[in-house]
Amino acid sequence: MSKISQVEALPTQELTIVPRRNLGRIIAGVLVTAFLVWVAVSFANAQIDWGTVRHYLTVPVLIRGAGTAVVLTIVAMLLGVVLGIVTAVMRLSTNRVVFGVAWLYLWIFRGTPVYVQLLVWFNISLIFPYFGIPGVFEARTIDFLTPFIAATIALGLNQGAYASEIVRAGILSVDEGQIEAAKAIGMSQMMLMRRIILPQAMRVIVPPLGNELIGMLKTTSLASAIGVTEILSEAQHIYFVNSRIMELLIVCSIWYLAVVTVMTAGQFYVERHFAKGASSKVLPLTPIQQIKQFFGAKRRASL
Repeated sequence: MSKISQVEALPTQELTIVPRRNLGRIIAGVLVTAFLVWVAVSFANAQIDWGTVRHYLTVPVLIRGAGTAVVLTIVAMLLGVVLGIVTAVMRLSTNRVVFGVAWLYLWIFRGTPVYVQLLVWFNISLIFPYFGIPGVFEARTIDFLTPFIAATIALGLNQGAYASEIVRAGILSVDEGQIEAAKAIGMSQMMLMRRIILPQAMRVIVPPLGNELIGMLKTTSLASAIGVTEILSEAQHIYFVNSRIMELLIVCSIWYLAVVTVMTAGQFYVERHFAKGASSKVLPLTPIQQIKQFFGAKRRASL
């Protein structure tokens, strides 16, 4: 009997499966663990008053600052998404004038820092001291353009330039045959965009747009340069007085992490909703389902 037939004849119970050892993973795991231990020990030995951190987590002025940051993020992001959709459609237009205007918008707002744009919009009254229709309605720009409105416009216009490329990529990902079929049955351009293109393009648009939303939340901290009292500026006002710099920064980080966690969960469910249209894909598990599956697998393994 050959050696191969002898191995095949052995009972399955006598065969031991030995997993392949990956030296690179072991070294990486040791290095990462050592780094995390070093960070934990550094924080434990640092002169941080955790009682102060717990106290300022619930201070009303910081909660209002966090709310201001969230509201500014949502309003600026809505403005940016609307501008992004319009600009993406303009970029795909065959009209050279329409295409040129969209290209110029992207060139300006992607080519200049958002910090500069915030300062420009805050001081725009130096160029346009009045707005409205001459002889009918005129108002001073400085009376209308509060720091919050200036920040909303600046962040929204900046976001629109980046969102337009995301939306354009999503539109281009839709099968051309479906667009031609929709035109063949008499669909208008608006109906085609609303019923055929955008619902399918959302599967490509939502993930990067979710990242932009999270990035926008953190970018709102720059609005303090023009007088918007969001959470970071409020924290700075406090630690300039009591010198608890690290404690207040930790409080800001905790609030940012909490809001980003909620946004990430919302992005997951939006992605899951638009994934229903892809028949070839299995819907991802929800966080609750993942937890149940994890503990269920552990329980089965222990039996």
